[in-house]
Amino acid sequence: MFIAYVVVTTITIALNAGIAVADLARAKFVLANSAEVGLPRSWIPPLAALKAAGAIGLLLGLVGVRPLGIAAAIGLVLFFAGALIAHLRARVFYNIAFPGVYFGLAVASLALALAR
Repeated sequence: MFIAYVVVTTITIALNAGIAVADLARAKFVLANSAEVGLPRSWIPPLAALKAAGAIGLLLGLVGVRPLGIAAAIGLVLFFAGALIAHLRARVFYNIAFPGVYFGLAVASLALALAR
């Protein structure tokens, strides 16, 4: 079980860190997707900070600060639940798999952290 926790959480950390960097760099796909779901551009940097904080919290959870890792996983679950809701409300379905994957990884990281 511990190996699954490490693997899934490491993937979750890498993907969230990567998308936070893309958000902060204002990548074209980030701006296009944000516009489609009705997210103001001014929200992108604070949301990127939340993703980065989640990745850092998960990393700290991996190295031994278990409560922080669990809190970070909960935060990411809530964050990506909100992203899924934003896609549904805007009826942007063609790329809903992306927040869905992030949500699934956050849920898996949380479940494995709790099971440890």
